[in-house]
Amino acid sequence: MKQFPVHNGELVVGGIPLKQLVARVGCTPFYAYDRALLSRRVEELRAALPTRLKLHYAMKANPMPALVAHMAARVDGMDVASGGELKIALDVGVAPKDISFAGPGKTETELQQAVASGVLVIVESFREVSLLAAISKMLGLPARVAVRINPDFELKSAGMKMGGGPKPFGVDAARVPDLLKSIGEAGLAFEGFHIFVGSQNLRAGAIAEALRKSYTLVTELAAYAPGPIKLINLGGGFGIPYFPGEQSLDLTPIGTVMTTLVEEASKAFPQAELVIELGRYLVGESGLYVSRVLDRKVSNGELFLVIDGGMHHHLAASGNFGQVLRKNFPVAIGSRMHAIKAEAVTIVGPLCTPLDILAERMVLPRGEPGDLVVIFQSGAYGATASPQAFLGHPPVVEVLV
Repeated sequence: MKQFPVHNGELVVGGIPLKQLVARVGCTPFYAYDRALLSRRVEELRAALPTRLKLHYAMKANPMPALVAHMAARVDGMDVASGGELKIALDVGVAPKDISFAGPGKTETELQQAVASGVLVIVESFREVSLLAAISKMLGLPARVAVRINPDFELKSAGMKMGGGPKPFGVDAARVPDLLKSIGEAGLAFEGFHIFVGSQNLRAGAIAEALRKSYTLVTELAAYAPGPIKLINLGGGFGIPYFPGEQSLDLTPIGTVMTTLVEEASKAFPQAELVIELGRYLVGESGLYVSRVLDRKVSNGELFLVIDGGMHHHLAASGNFGQVLRKNFPVAIGSRMHAIKAEAVTIVGPLCTPLDILAERMVLPRGEPGDLVVIFQSGAYGATASPQAFLGHPPVVEVLV
């Protein structure tokens, strides 16, 4: 992929030639994340979007502690989705005031951790209001809360739709006024609203339309708020290209609509910060999954390369993480980047299952045992989104370079 340079036919990651990086890590397989690419993506976003817009990192995309620390120094806030992610964010030094905690199934213990930590709880049910009221009373700390709205519209062309229609996320827009009333009666510290309608979208027009609709819905529900609006989190949904024919997202239409919304919000809600929350878009293109060829074999006329990594480390690349029809991620022989693509090959992992396919009938340079197979676009939903305990193979190593 174009974001990673090639020197003498060898891929370079974080300024380090691939073979040297493998020697430094000491093993394959592993994930490598490029610091410079992470920083560059944030800088590109800052340049394309209005300066008053706040940028939050959704940790669920990649919660590797070193990567989170790197991102924390470059974004305005951190969004977590579990007590485990909350611990990482606090451990790397993110200020509690800059952390929000979302998720449809927070346990009572997690809510207690959130209140005790002083982070913002994104309320997604009436149950959570009752629990937060009791926890606030017990700790003598009013819970900071914002309401996640399940809107009555969807993000068109989203890879995953997370709002509109029946959803486990948030509270249906029609019921939000009653929820806001219960928050006021419970004495919780209300701060604002959160909407996240979908993810992995490459259509800038659809994203811009969803952002506008989300803001409009917030303005309608703000009339029922039990206090001033301090936060309007409009979510994200920005996608990255994975498959042939996909193009990178055009930020221009999104920047245009966000500039308008920031100006409107500064007048309608002068105390409020307008926020977008991104995960995959910030980190996805910065990462590689690197594995070594163990064997080259032919079965009934079809060529296979067997590698030491597999779906237990990279479920998404195997097609078993949301794909309806399996498609290949971008793949290369990392030490033969300038070689002629000479053969169609299926790349499989070491697991005893026919699902362990990481590239199918893909035209690549000739691969031999010892060669390094690289899967691009692997910085998001990789290690922690994969069944690493499956069949008892070792967990994958992750490095930030």
